[in-house]
Amino acid sequence: MNSDNHLTHVGIIMDGNGRWARSHGLKRIEGHKAAEKSIHDAVEYCGEMGVEYLTLYAFSTENWKRPKAEVIFIMTLLKSFIKRNIDDLDRNRVRIRAIGRLDDLPRGPLNELRNAMKRTGSNEGLNLILALSYGGRAEITDATIKIARDIEAGHMQASEITEDTITSCMYLPDVPDPDIIIRTSGEQRLSNFLLWESAYSELYFTDVLWPDFRRVHLEEAFEDYRSRRRRFGDLDSDR
Repeated sequence: MNSDNHLTHVGIIMDGNGRWARSHGLKRIEGHKAAEKSIHDAVEYCGEMGVEYLTLYAFSTENWKRPKAEVIFIMTLLKSFIKRNIDDLDRNRVRIRAIGRLDDLPRGPLNELRNAMKRTGSNEGLNLILALSYGGRAEITDATIKIARDIEAGHMQASEITEDTITSCMYLPDVPDPDIIIRTSGEQRLSNFLLWESAYSELYFTDVLWPDFRRVHLEEAFEDYRSRRRRFGDLDSDR
């Protein structure tokens, strides 16, 4: 075991709500409702373990293609989730942040989100980052547009572009790359999640469906992470 593998940033692809609902003979929306307990456990455990950033893939740019009724329900659930939990999150010094094309969100959930981010903006505990209307390719595209505009404005030359330039144009450039990305439900792909930031992230896949995912499963993922040796491409590195 490599005890030096401290976890600073954890990303979770919360997958399997629909399958969970079907396996219980319920409608898909019931799977989204059941997922709230899993979010509570993840936030609580990460806070206890000293994790500084937890990014949850809550709604992707591709999710807009889902049936309209389901999208409306998810957006309503987002708004109500924030309203129900903001007091506890604030009390526990959790800072709420968000990434994605947030202006695409309906006004109600967006206003609730912005109010929560403003209220918790000075909190110094866990950073809970909600990826909403988010896509890794969209983020890279938006970063490219920012750089192109700077070049057009004469603020920089194309020859001056570096990886750091691109990183500085990501949605939250102050947030370190994720140490580990966890995906539930047995699927083994990133599905457009943090594509730029995950270049050297450890990947952990579990068959557990997200509504069934509890702190014991997160403990298992963390233990697996600590057993790995991160080399970052350097064969001689002890990192």
